Amino acid sequence: MSSLLKNLVVISSAVWVVGCATVDFDYPKTESFALSDTADTHLGRGVGDEVAAHPGQSGFFPVYDGIESLALRILMIERAERSIDAQYFLIHDDLVGHAFLSALVQAADRGVRVRFLLDDIQAGGYEEGLAALETHENLEIRIFNPFGHRSVKAFNAFSLNRVSRRMHNKSLTVDNQMTLIGGRNIANEYFDANPGEKFGDLDVLAIGPIVPEVSAMFDSYWNHQAAMPMPALVEVPEDAAERLDTYIDRVSTRLEELEASKYAAAVESSILEFVQTDASAFIFADYQLVFDPPDKAVPDKVGSIATITTQLSGSIMSAEKELFVVTPYFVLAKDNIAGFQELRDRNIEITVLTNSLASNNHAVSHAGYIPSRKPMLEMGTNMYELRASPAMPSDQTKGIQEAKVTLHAKVFAVDRERIFIGSFNWNQRSVNLDTELGVIIHSPEIATEFVELVIAGLPEQSYEVFLNEKNKVRWKGIDDGQEVILTKEPQSGFGRRFNAGFLRIVPNSQL
Repeated sequence: MSSLLKNLVVISSAVWVVGCATVDFDYPKTESFALSDTADTHLGRGVGDEVAAHPGQSGFFPVYDGIESLALRILMIERAERSIDAQYFLIHDDLVGHAFLSALVQAADRGVRVRFLLDDIQAGGYEEGLAALETHENLEIRIFNPFGHRSVKAFNAFSLNRVSRRMHNKSLTVDNQMTLIGGRNIANEYFDANPGEKFGDLDVLAIGPIVPEVSAMFDSYWNHQAAMPMPALVEVPEDAAERLDTYIDRVSTRLEELEASKYAAAVESSILEFVQTDASAFIFADYQLVFDPPDKAVPDKVGSIATITTQLSGSIMSAEKELFVVTPYFVLAKDNIAGFQELRDRNIEITVLTNSLASNNHAVSHAGYIPSRKPMLEMGTNMYELRASPAMPSDQTKGIQEAKVTLHAKVFAVDRERIFIGSFNWNQRSVNLDTELGVIIHSPEIATEFVELVIAGLPEQSYEVFLNEKNKVRWKGIDDGQEVILTKEPQSGFGRRFNAGFLRIVPNSQL
């Protein structure tokens, strides 16, 4: 056997061995459930009267601003007395991630039961730190649908049908009395803390009967076979207590940077404002909590479950006048385009705001969007793409400079009477692979406010996409007060445009 052939055999054998690594989904773990006796907590007493005055409805408070959204999370955690349930797609090893984890640890130190469920998409880079935190007697961390290989995800190719399915839900529930759901992950860019990048997003704070529904959803994920305890993935060291202290010290050191910044002062100011907000600030309305079951992450069970798309489709197709969509990724299959055509055939006005190539944080998603653009325009859809650097002033009071802006909010409004806020992207991953969570709120007040806010910003903050007389895609925008017509993807050089074109080889089913 030649040396080249021997090397190929060795390499192939190694890939086979690492590719076949499995996860012990039978690893023992203890079931736990949301606490129900929390009406006498600070939050329970604070919202009790308003909730009782609106039987069957829940109260909602949209949170647009990134700094306010971080402030609200910290405030909720600080006010927790019995329990905290947090569920997120990702958390970064940055200032916001440290602030969030520090608040959780402090709550656990007070005796609050903390359950933190995290998808495994990026947990591999700091799992030892998470394992150290998990040794706290009041803090438990579970990783959803873990990769068999922790360090090199490419080695998981043999289990691609499973590991390509991710938990994309985002929720924070405190004392089973108040919950926050929406599109934000836990990282600097989602909360205006990254000087060079800003993600526009939307959360909604909620009280009332929706909260125990979110808690029940969380329990179904927390106790699912795909939710793995940290010791099942990372060996707990003998010096775990020392490592916990070391990790907390490291987080505290990094937080000193945050505390010395203008951003920290803005967060503190927002916290004080929220402290003064009482339950009367909530808008009470009928609603539908919509989410995928955790079995969507199990390939063998997918065909037998009902997914979030059934409820979302029902709401969308019930439109009588208008559908207004804001989504970071807009990757449609043929049946999705047919659904939009059905709405247009009924003279439903459709407006879509999504990322431009320049503002999109995933060029491959834009590649998947390109084929949908012309069919949507041909049927008469109003299409807008966000500028990567829209005409928005910097905010020196918060230490925020001009930054690349990326749209990350996942919202749609129907007839300005109902509005969906959540984690669902209009792409094939959200439809077929990722688990998602959101709420449809039957509130003309919230829906109209959102639509009018977006419409007011369209001229300066986006490009209108249209077809010219030769049926070619063009972009219309305002630069320095003058209307301009562009023939190429705005704010994008040849390299980025070429890359997006090349990436169209990626199957839409993975986008």
